[in-house]
Amino acid sequence: MAVADLDLAGPDGPVLSCTPAPGGPSPVPGGDAYALVRLRGRPVGTVLTRIPENADAAEALAAAYRSGRTAHTAGAADGPRPGEGAGGPPRAAVVVATRERAGRLARALASLLAQDHPDFRVLVVDNAPATTATHDLVRDSFAGRVDYVREPVPGLATAHNRGLAAVSRDTEVVAFTDDDVVADPHWLTALTAPFAVDPRLGCTTGLILPARLTTPAQILLESHGGFAKGFTPRLYDPARPPADEPLFPFTAGSFGSGANMAFRTDALRAVGGFDPATGTGTPARGGDDLYGFVSILSAGHRLRYTPDALVWHHHRETWQDVRNQAYGYGAGLTAYLTAVLVRQPALLPALLARLPRGLAHARAITAHRPGVARPEAGEGGTAAPATAAVPGTHGAQGHPWPRALSRLERRGMLYGPLGYAAARLAQRGRRQP
Repeated sequence: MAVADLDLAGPDGPVLSCTPAPGGPSPVPGGDAYALVRLRGRPVGTVLTRIPENADAAEALAAAYRSGRTAHTAGAADGPRPGEGAGGPPRAAVVVATRERAGRLARALASLLAQDHPDFRVLVVDNAPATTATHDLVRDSFAGRVDYVREPVPGLATAHNRGLAAVSRDTEVVAFTDDDVVADPHWLTALTAPFAVDPRLGCTTGLILPARLTTPAQILLESHGGFAKGFTPRLYDPARPPADEPLFPFTAGSFGSGANMAFRTDALRAVGGFDPATGTGTPARGGDDLYGFVSILSAGHRLRYTPDALVWHHHRETWQDVRNQAYGYGAGLTAYLTAVLVRQPALLPALLARLPRGLAHARAITAHRPGVARPEAGEGGTAAPATAAVPGTHGAQGHPWPRALSRLERRGMLYGPLGYAAARLAQRGRRQP
């Protein structure tokens, strides 16, 4: 399935551009296609259609969008971008934690250095490296443009904390992304500009879309909702809890993802950064970003989701990758909740009050939803029919999810607190002489 980036002059205006997503074939080929739709450069929705052979891809995608668009998406690009007219975005640093993926990292760094933000630095944190590949890449290809630090202790949260410590005191905002993304040129400006106009803002998150949908596993992950949180900007304010989220702030997964997040530097330092016993590379398997979101909100800061801040994510390609991800989702969820209670016990009454609804929510998000090919078919198996496993509506709960992955997610949720405890014990062991 091809992935494209379509920009229109308006809901019914001419096509301004139609390009493949980063790394995709050019021109956009015929067949099944999934496209980001922009209006005058601003993301407003996605469209899924089949491009007839030898047809003009841009016109086919534009026609599909116009025939299926809603009033909401038609007006989503109205008004100024966040932070416009406020004297520009604040000084920023971008932290990229990585481990032994120099090829992917080079692609990510190239996109970060092409940002339109006027004042920023990029910092690579080489996490528990086994070789010098990452160091050599930064030295040989990005000298003077990208900073490098080495963090010998494994774990994503530890790497992020190392990056946070290396950021200069006069850097107002620190952003985090992964080595498997390609950042849109306006990403950093859109992600950091809201801090200039809202002194209570502690965190922003942005839009994550798939760069490629070439394997059944990638399509399944995106049909499950992917990493995106939709195309509607949203402000989360602990002083005014959202009425449609009774579990707030503990449903941190709805706020955004760690591949696309930024924090007011002083605010993140004040809450102690990320819990080093969480995150990929630790027994906890994940949850570091969720812990950061809840910590910022619990400290009284606001969190804003802005779809203008776009990165393209290269999803994992195999069924085993999806299995690992499903288990990691479950483990990271309960690991971060355990971390919150261990490090912020004052939140226990609020969490207990939401526990019954929380359990119901956990059952819902991990429920089996039929309609896709079984992952047990393996990498060489037949892909699910186009009507059964296709990229779905972001944030919806009706997306397909195989029973096997549902079981893995729930097993991960049972394991999460144990994984967090194991990570804490490992930390204590490293601190002992």
